[in-house]
Amino acid sequence: MIGQRKIGVLMGGLSAERDISIRSGEAIVSALADRGYDAWPLFVDRDVDLVLRQSRIDVAFVALHGRYGEDGCIQGLLELLGIPYTGSGVLASALAMNKARAKEIFRLNNLPTAPGYVVQSDSGEDLLETHGSFGFPVVVKPAGEGSSLGIRVARDELELEAAVEQALRFDDDVLVERFIEGKEISVGILDGKPLGAVEIVPKRGFYDFRNKYTSGRTEYHLPARLSPERYRSALRLATLAHDALGCEGATRVDLIVSERGNEVVLELNTLPGMTPNSLLPKIAHGAGLSFEDLVEETLKSARLRAHGHRRDRRAVQATFQGPERRTGFLSDAH
Repeated sequence: MIGQRKIGVLMGGLSAERDISIRSGEAIVSALADRGYDAWPLFVDRDVDLVLRQSRIDVAFVALHGRYGEDGCIQGLLELLGIPYTGSGVLASALAMNKARAKEIFRLNNLPTAPGYVVQSDSGEDLLETHGSFGFPVVVKPAGEGSSLGIRVARDELELEAAVEQALRFDDDVLVERFIEGKEISVGILDGKPLGAVEIVPKRGFYDFRNKYTSGRTEYHLPARLSPERYRSALRLATLAHDALGCEGATRVDLIVSERGNEVVLELNTLPGMTPNSLLPKIAHGAGLSFEDLVEETLKSARLRAHGHRRDRRAVQATFQGPERRTGFLSDAH
């Protein structure tokens, strides 16, 4: 029987990206329903534990963005409740969400990143003294936010101070990185394999929150306008970044390809947006996957990661394998 198991699509959340998450979640619910799954929207707030217990879902499709939804918090709760879920596990989610920590992991794995340093709200250090001869321009961003919230480009000391002050409103840690001239590229990864790369060209400024989510403000080139060699290199680097953090399911890796032809990893998103303007669906479409295909493939990766749930992992993975995957779950999820 189709849809004999209940899928809860977690959306909303407590971050500044709540509205984007709801748009992603609604699109996912619609796609799953079209494929015959028993999918329900679950709006996440501070009583999410009660909602999860009362809803009695078998699998969680995580469509949350930002703090508490993308940083390992909800993943940890789902592990405790024994509910298999989509996306990366607790550790990978936490590492990817914190841009400064992810940067350290990338460097340990010899992956190129932009030079930078971290400013902490309670450090007591003088910002301009810390910056020293680092130079300009720089990109200033909260260490633990997504959707380009709180990001600014600073071209002198006054702009740097203003940008850091703004970023500290979003997070206690702020990452200051050297601005790298070049093409901004985003690579979609699904189950450890690259789907392709899109080039992002804002009509004005850089790819901030407004340019990201306002229709008509940004041009997209799919595939990215790179030489075949550089294109393959970008896909390879993105895949290595995905693996370095231990990510799973669908992710998106943002890169800069400099004018010299060198690639630099900017950040990794473990729960990419799934709205009409989102990059991952665009990349998947270019790879021959419809939005419904992308959602269903992401669902197939749902599982628990904790040591005590190995049986659950096999059961949930078996659920979505083979040509009969749309006939519902083949065994109990938990």
